[in-house]
Amino acid sequence: MRSLFHRLLAGGAAYQAASIASAALALVTLPLYTRALTTADFGIAETLLTFIILASILLRLGLGEAFVRFYLTHDEGEQRDRLAATTTATVLLTTTVAALLAVAAAGPLSALLLGFEDAGIMRIGVLGLWAFTNLEIAYALLRVDERRRTYLLASLANVVLTVALTVTLVVALDQGARGYLAGNYIGSTVVLAALWWTLRGRLGRRAGARWTALGPLLRFGAPTVPADATVFALNVVDRAYLLRTQSAAAAGLFALSVKLATAVILAVRGFQLAWPPLAYSIEDDVRARRFYAAVTTWYVVVTGLVVAGLTLLGRWVVRLLAAPEYFEAHEALPWVALGWAMYGLALVFVTIGGRAGVTTRNLPAAVAGIAVNVVVLVVLVEPLGIAGAGIALVAAYAVMLVVLHLLTRRLFAVAFEWGRLAHAVGVLAGVAVAGELLLPAAGLEGFALRVLALAAIPVALLATGFMRADERAGLRGLLARRR
Repeated sequence: MRSLFHRLLAGGAAYQAASIASAALALVTLPLYTRALTTADFGIAETLLTFIILASILLRLGLGEAFVRFYLTHDEGEQRDRLAATTTATVLLTTTVAALLAVAAAGPLSALLLGFEDAGIMRIGVLGLWAFTNLEIAYALLRVDERRRTYLLASLANVVLTVALTVTLVVALDQGARGYLAGNYIGSTVVLAALWWTLRGRLGRRAGARWTALGPLLRFGAPTVPADATVFALNVVDRAYLLRTQSAAAAGLFALSVKLATAVILAVRGFQLAWPPLAYSIEDDVRARRFYAAVTTWYVVVTGLVVAGLTLLGRWVVRLLAAPEYFEAHEALPWVALGWAMYGLALVFVTIGGRAGVTTRNLPAAVAGIAVNVVVLVVLVEPLGIAGAGIALVAAYAVMLVVLHLLTRRLFAVAFEWGRLAHAVGVLAGVAVAGELLLPAAGLEGFALRVLALAAIPVALLATGFMRADERAGLRGLLARRR
């Protein structure tokens, strides 16, 4: 069990190293962006960015997930190369056709998505869609081979290029939302070309795409697309609803709260990258069940600590990292962080369905989540503003998790540690809510008291017997090795 945790943590850390660097640079440069961009410009750019990711999910046809699932079942050498070439060629074809059509209809498409016509910004978004989607497949090839060094170098190069271009275009050249979008995706295009060159031996003539290999990939991956797209649509609906019913500025404030929830998002994305290959590689079902349960428990503890920190200290984070006109973003920050943490839990249930070879059951859960999201948005955004949008996100993921569990529990029964989960949630939520309601919300005294409250959470978990004996022994061994 300990070796599996080590692999999960090592994989997540390697795949997220560049994301951590990117997040650090983004936080450093966020004061520049928020002073160079109005809240409306920021809202427009970030809303379009979420639409790009949603469209990317549709254009990938579920092939990235299917490729990861089937890669380890094929023999090394030609079979795996053919699988990689087929996946890459198919996604390249779908994205290129879609990009050409979108460029031709850029004006009407921008009016449909954003509420106003701007063909220029839409064409930049189309470039982003093409580059982002193909780059995700290239990264998937590196992940299945556990080529962590290459993955790290490519990701870091993408980060450096993106930050340099975005600062130049937004701050130095004052290109506004267009510069913000272009900076995000020109660097990705360059890195994609470099990765295709690096992987040319696997994607070229020696392997060759085989369209007969596409059938099994689509049969596994295509059923996941509606569910994946619906789940991600939760992130799109919130901003699009705020943009259309409130203002572009409200969408910008909500988008900033998402940016500031970076710590949770990084943990979730690292988990998302490292978890499926590891979860599917465990052949023994009994061992897999135990590992899934333990990972779920500790995922709740780790992400819960981050959510509690953003709940208690969110006001100071916003003041430190954003221009004064963005301060109201703190109202949605705890809810957005909690929603992203819950999204990571959904990946466990999705993997359970994938392990059983059933991917169609994700869709009912996603549909239930999006329906709840829309209803709560309509009810709460008017009285609560962006906080209402954050609450809608949490409600949607809560419903989705319940439905996913009900639909997958008989496919591959996992004895989740419900008692320990309740214990952890009780301590985490109790301290965070009590601190938010009872402690000062400004000044040095308020900051110090809230930091102490956050530091008290691990102590409270230890004092109330949350950790098992084997976990305490493992922790003592880790600390001894550190010393």
